[in-house]
Amino acid sequence: MKTIRFTLTTLLGLAVAAGLAAGPKTPPRAEVIFSHPDKFTDAADGPRGSDIGRDSNLEQLKDYLVDRANVYIPEGQKLEVTITDVDLAGEVEPWRGPRFQDTRIVKDIYSPRIDLSFKLTDASGAVLKQGTRQLRDLTFNMKIYPNRNDSRVYEKGLIDDWMRNEFRARK
Repeated sequence: MKTIRFTLTTLLGLAVAAGLAAGPKTPPRAEVIFSHPDKFTDAADGPRGSDIGRDSNLEQLKDYLVDRANVYIPEGQKLEVTITDVDLAGEVEPWRGPRFQDTRIVKDIYSPRIDLSFKLTDASGAVLKQGTRQLRDLTFNMKIYPNRNDSRVYEKGLIDDWMRNEFRARK
């Protein structure tokens, strides 16, 4: 009985210490909105027109973009991104048979694409930069990515390239 109580107390103490070490949560420096995601070219894990896995894929891209904004957007500034279309790298080719009906085949001819508009504002709300961009990478399959096991590695590469070129990294 003492061992269980000691273990639980230790675990509770570690959890509290981890929470205190994390410090106060800062607000995200980016906000991502998907404009009519049901009309996106190819954001799902099934054949075109399906919505299998679409929400999960878009949530991954949103979380990644918000995370990367903390690297490129200075504190006090806010980046608002509206994604208007997504075409994931690869294509689901259902004619390959039932075993491959939900398998994304990645070839050079199926490059990733993200269309977006953005607005960067300072703390007072003044617009510092805005525009629309069509993110493309026809050489996506020739690059070396640190995490090739990530299912959205090519789209995250598009986001990295755009943010690196559009916004200089903070020192």
